[in-house]
Amino acid sequence: MLIRNAEADDAKAIAAIILPTIREGTTYALDPNMSEADALAYWMGPDKETFVAEEDGVILGTYYMRPNQAGGGRHVCNCGYMTSATATGRGIARRMCEHSLEHARSRGYRAMQFNFVVSTNERAVRLWQSLGFEVIGRLPAAFRHPTAGYVDAFVMYQQL
Repeated sequence: MLIRNAEADDAKAIAAIILPTIREGTTYALDPNMSEADALAYWMGPDKETFVAEEDGVILGTYYMRPNQAGGGRHVCNCGYMTSATATGRGIARRMCEHSLEHARSRGYRAMQFNFVVSTNERAVRLWQSLGFEVIGRLPAAFRHPTAGYVDAFVMYQQL
């Protein structure tokens, strides 16, 4: 698998991954009705480095990295990850997170923080914990899940 910087020509493949996840509304605090243009502007915005995970010329996942805060908080990065529904369970998210940890270190970040991990996204929580992230905060009933109602969100953190 090749993980590389996303290019403008990757937008269609990235949209095919991120739009179904956004529309589902179960893991990201984004408007499920946002347009494709707005979703791509969010995911590939100038404040982010965006990457794709590619295998045999097919993009199976994508992630972004950005400073979590400005100024005195720029040494901590934040990432978002999405995998194609057709590639779930193949270790794509693990590989992207491993890549992001290595990339973050190369960029001089001192920590990585996930600001809002929906507690019902148990696969992601387990994966992030297996890669060394800790739950350092719980936001009670901070996310309105479309079927589970109001659920907690976690702040997850790892020093690099």
